[in-house]
Amino acid sequence: MTTPRIVRPQVRPVLQQPLGVGESPVWDERSSTLWLVDIQAPAVIRISPQGKVDRFDMPSAVGSLGLCRDRRVVVALRTGLHLFDPVSGGFELLCDPVGRVNCRLNDGKVGPDGHFWVGSMSETKPQTNDAALYRLGPDGSARTVATGLTSSNGLAWSPDGRRMYHSDSRQCFLQAFDFDPEKGELANASRLRVFSEEEGRPDGGATDRDGYYWSAGVSAGRLNRISPAGEILEIYILPVAAPTMPCFGGPDMRTLFVTSLSTNRSGHFEAGAVVAFDVDAEGLPPFRFGN
Repeated sequence: MTTPRIVRPQVRPVLQQPLGVGESPVWDERSSTLWLVDIQAPAVIRISPQGKVDRFDMPSAVGSLGLCRDRRVVVALRTGLHLFDPVSGGFELLCDPVGRVNCRLNDGKVGPDGHFWVGSMSETKPQTNDAALYRLGPDGSARTVATGLTSSNGLAWSPDGRRMYHSDSRQCFLQAFDFDPEKGELANASRLRVFSEEEGRPDGGATDRDGYYWSAGVSAGRLNRISPAGEILEIYILPVAAPTMPCFGGPDMRTLFVTSLSTNRSGHFEAGAVVAFDVDAEGLPPFRFGN
């Protein structure tokens, strides 16, 4: 077993406004803007290359977002999956896969098939395994693809689009599926790793062009760069206590943006934030929602 390399990156702040639960960063390579959500605010935030911040208030908790082929974004709200137009401020409901179960939509991403893949998380106390993973289409279709989850998270795809990564940040596992990028079908689930609290409960994830998976260790203040076999190769120690999700961006796709959530884990309150640092790895532009 390889001893992971410890990295302490030169981190810079991206957003001056404090966040409650920062999540779902997505880089729009067409406009060089960074999108993200503040789940409970609830709000969608857009940061321009000049640092201008646009805030769009949402009507209910927003777990994640994705970019569409047009100017709109797809948003996973407590009330279902909607198309949101940042110009007009209008919403269009596509579907509500969760319904009246005590769960809400959480981590989601557009997949290589142009559909929005999104999981739910249990909101009962204590949490139960009633959450699920869904494949949601531009036509309003919804298909449940995995059940028995507590807090679905960590969606990302390999560079060739033929492998999908997925985690459960409460059950603390990372798994992978064979993925059909044409049909959007899963096969051959394999459990890659179970994490300890010290290693970092697996929250949001991203993949680089070389096929490595980057996992936000929300309980450990770090990012784990993981091999396709599930081995932690590098540990990036961050100045935020509870990182929630990384995404690649910047002009050369070699900048990692990381969101975090507010916490008092260290004994004093720390607001959620967005930070960035340069890495010796290259990401890929996000997929876009639509046929």
